[in-house]
Amino acid sequence: MRWLVGWSSAAAAPQGRRGGARATTNASRTSTGSDDPYPYDAHDRYDSFGRYDAHDPYDSYGRYGHAPHTAHVPDGGDGILAPVGAQVVWGDPDPLWAVGDWRPDEIRVVEAQPGSRLAVFGCCGASDDELRLGLIAARGGAFRHLTAWPGSYTAVACVGRRLTVAADLAGVRPVFHTPWARGTAYATAALPLADLVEAELDFGHLAALLACPDAPEALGDGTPYRGVSRVPPGHALIVRDGGSREIAGYESSTSLVVGAPPVDPEAAVAGVRDALVNAVRARLTAPRHASEHDTDARDPGPVPGMGPADRQRARGGPAPGIGADLSGGPASGTLALLAAGLPGTPGTVFGSGAAGAGERLLAVTFNDLTTGTGAAHRGGPHDPADAEDHTAELERAHAIAQNPRLRHLVVTGGEETLPYADLTAGPLTDEPGPSLVAAERHRSRLTAGSADHFVGAGARQVLDAHPARLADLLLDRRRRHLVRPVAALARAEGQRGESQVAGRSLLVPVTIYRAARRLARTPYREGVEQTAALMRDGGFTASAFEPCPDGGESAVDASVAALTWCRPGPAARWLTGEALAEVSLRLESAAQARPSVERPGERRARAALARSAADHRVLEQAAELRNQRLHAPYFDNQVVRAARELPDALRVRPGARASILRAALAGAGVHDVPSGWGAPTQAAHHAALRAGIRLASERLLELFQAPLLAEAGLVEARVVRQAVRRVARGEPLPAEGIADLAAMELWLSRLLARRGTCWTGAAAPRHRAAAAGVHPDARYERSLPPTPR
Repeated sequence: MRWLVGWSSAAAAPQGRRGGARATTNASRTSTGSDDPYPYDAHDRYDSFGRYDAHDPYDSYGRYGHAPHTAHVPDGGDGILAPVGAQVVWGDPDPLWAVGDWRPDEIRVVEAQPGSRLAVFGCCGASDDELRLGLIAARGGAFRHLTAWPGSYTAVACVGRRLTVAADLAGVRPVFHTPWARGTAYATAALPLADLVEAELDFGHLAALLACPDAPEALGDGTPYRGVSRVPPGHALIVRDGGSREIAGYESSTSLVVGAPPVDPEAAVAGVRDALVNAVRARLTAPRHASEHDTDARDPGPVPGMGPADRQRARGGPAPGIGADLSGGPASGTLALLAAGLPGTPGTVFGSGAAGAGERLLAVTFNDLTTGTGAAHRGGPHDPADAEDHTAELERAHAIAQNPRLRHLVVTGGEETLPYADLTAGPLTDEPGPSLVAAERHRSRLTAGSADHFVGAGARQVLDAHPARLADLLLDRRRRHLVRPVAALARAEGQRGESQVAGRSLLVPVTIYRAARRLARTPYREGVEQTAALMRDGGFTASAFEPCPDGGESAVDASVAALTWCRPGPAARWLTGEALAEVSLRLESAAQARPSVERPGERRARAALARSAADHRVLEQAAELRNQRLHAPYFDNQVVRAARELPDALRVRPGARASILRAALAGAGVHDVPSGWGAPTQAAHHAALRAGIRLASERLLELFQAPLLAEAGLVEARVVRQAVRRVARGEPLPAEGIADLAAMELWLSRLLARRGTCWTGAAAPRHRAAAAGVHPDARYERSLPPTPR
């Protein structure tokens, strides 16, 4: 896991001299006109304890900035407190470290003028001159410029003693902060900050993650650790002089005026195309990397049945260069074709591999042998429709791979790659997420990938229309744009082939229209309070084992269930009444304290995007391979911004995402796409979840024999075990809820089983998050709604 951490403490400046940059300048040297190379620097000659220090912090210039060893901060003793395995980006009085296996080109530091510097972590397509211009703009307060470059990165701007750390729009690169040492500590991971302040677990937040995972009203700005807060997506953390702390948004809100000028659909699609092309180009123009296995001369030589790539994988580590997923869907296919079609060598680094002069782009397809016809041969549940979809998806992947600039590799996986196949191995991630139960499944595919690997995660949430956007169209009095999506749902309902369902297709238009009109006429506060009242209702938990009401079997039922301001998650039905009551209090408090002025569809779409980005971040950490970087361009700031310009009338059209991506490919010179482009590809995921529960039911029952979640009062072990048995038997219960519960239990067990901390120093052994474990007597910090005036 790679992260950055720093802090700005008021104790770093001497007493009486905590003003701006000029107030903390060494006046004696500045007035005498000495040869100080940085006379206007904000740093003075006093250490963290107010003692005069004769050492000039700018005497040494490190690899990534000034003063590589001057981060002396009070840690309760005489030692130096620093992150384990960290490299200093810059030192006192506001030190910043980079922790993990960062590549040299992933950490860039520029200075616009003395006392102003900018550090960029990650893949950024801006040049050094553009970074300096962005730093100058941020010095004047326009820090939105720090988020407008292609790529996925975190920018930290230091202007005097004013620090600005910007989170991204999606949430895949979040920023966390906590009060510490009369100042503020910040990081791109929550766990090191929790270790720093010895934070305990916030079980109220964990209950909200299970009950309402995509509701910002329940989650707020909290984290699984008490006292550690998250900067919301689209906002930046601003710390001044180590004291004042501000969370400021850098994105303008959408106009709610009905008569606002309409957006040109062609211009909006062209913007998405340009943003995607720039995002892919930013990765292609970055330096190519190879692991130590690729330069090892001890190749076993010719082995029967093994090519050079097979021998490389046997030695371990990803292939050198750039590759991409190729599942057969439009999201991954677009990235693979764009990366292969842009000018330049798309594949491996020069001089490596079998060709010796750069190979074609490596496209990896995962063939799940447990899905479709493969399951029927082993006597498992077999759905002919799933088999046809799986076969068609593989055929589309093979058709795309006919591109001469692609090198296709098919990775097969059996029962050993199903979710829940291995619940013991795996690293500790920063936060829990449902991807923990399928980490080994993804790792088996990514092991065959490249050092820089494109994945299509986030395309559905960024480009598709959330069903709640139908209510936005009604608010704009654009009812005629509901015809196409409602007709598509009616056709899908009529094609299910069941006699009792065939008649329902005639009622689909009325059902969808009523649900959309009800949402459009429901105020935000009332809609959230309705969900809170539902969770306090005893009938909600009493119906825990009724068939899934969210319509996992029907797109119409799922759409109707999504036409709400807020709704419970799939695991909420198996939580205890006390946990649901705590979450309902959070919902009511947020609805009354922070009324929303957003449209329901826009708000629900932002929440779904944040949920998907958080899960992708967990996946990156859980399935991480050494020397490999996963690139998800759909989560980039510029791609998200361009997609938000798409008009709702264009989004709600059937096949809108496929047509937008087809236009993006056409703009890059790719005009031929296989038939069936844009067909739904989510059925295989749900089928794999159920198959994994069926095969790993014994291990899951053992996991929930005495779970930590039950000790915390969030669930009853008996209820969860009963749910596992019923889902394993094939009953129509939400399998995603089992994934949420199992992932949370795995994360808690790994967190409490660790012995070390993220910090080193004289007092570091006592710094450890969740040291008290799970205490039933202090489960929650109650969040009561404010008293009405």
